[in-house]
Amino acid sequence: MPSITAKKYLPTPALDVAFLGLGVMGYPMAGHLSTAGHRVTVYNRTASKAAAWIKEFGGKSAATPRQAAHGAHIVFSCVGNDDDLRSVVLGENGALAGMVPGSLFVDHTTASAQVARELHAIAKARQTGFVDAPVSGGQAGAVNGKLTVMCGGNTEHFATMEPVAHAFAQAVTLLGESGSGQLCKMVNQTCIAGLMQGLSEAIAFGAAAGLDMKRVLEVIGKGAAQSWQMDNRGATMVDGKFDFGFAVDWMRKDLGLVLNEARNNGARVPVTALVDQFYADVQQMGGGRWDTSALITRLTGK
Repeated sequence: MPSITAKKYLPTPALDVAFLGLGVMGYPMAGHLSTAGHRVTVYNRTASKAAAWIKEFGGKSAATPRQAAHGAHIVFSCVGNDDDLRSVVLGENGALAGMVPGSLFVDHTTASAQVARELHAIAKARQTGFVDAPVSGGQAGAVNGKLTVMCGGNTEHFATMEPVAHAFAQAVTLLGESGSGQLCKMVNQTCIAGLMQGLSEAIAFGAAAGLDMKRVLEVIGKGAAQSWQMDNRGATMVDGKFDFGFAVDWMRKDLGLVLNEARNNGARVPVTALVDQFYADVQQMGGGRWDTSALITRLTGK
């Protein structure tokens, strides 16, 4: 697991917090909370990851989400999907069973707006808060403490979590009521899907035309075609390197959320649906764990 890079932390009162889920995102996010001075208790399904985190950052680990959440002012989570989220929040050993009235659950999982609303309602009935707060910025953003956090919930709960979340984020924004953070993340992934397909076609086209594509990207990257994807993935796409970054499998999960929500709200997303199928082709090529920029392999065969 990567460590974290140093950053200047905003002065905030030290709190008792829990962090559930120590994957490629959660591990450094929890690390920043500890380094910022908060008293962190972690839970991870694979206990060895929690042990490694404790060795690096101190704090405590717990055997269940309920135990981790006991006594915490804020419980953060970053897990895989809706079902994973429900498993750490609900039930006899779920976090809500260990939380006291007035405490707050903040979820950084990229999940459905439906599960966010569901858990918000359950938390409210137990007199605890719930904020859906998916993030953008990838593993590098988590390691560097420069994530963008998109939040849904009420203003009081947002005001509680916002200064604490700045330990691992450069921007934390409330978009609206419960579910709004997840919907914003869906917009984000829709934008990325279209941009990545356009960049893939452009690089493949330029290479077929005999251009030096690294030089081309340097030139057009100073104009209207510039994007984060071009700046950070263009050169590696030219080199055919994809063993890093945000995995195709994860992107397909996220685009599935977009397509399902679009069916519910009537939005038309034909390009997103097409790119989702293109990513399915990459999975069939054995690229499920490749970076999303591997979309170009459909066009180049390599």
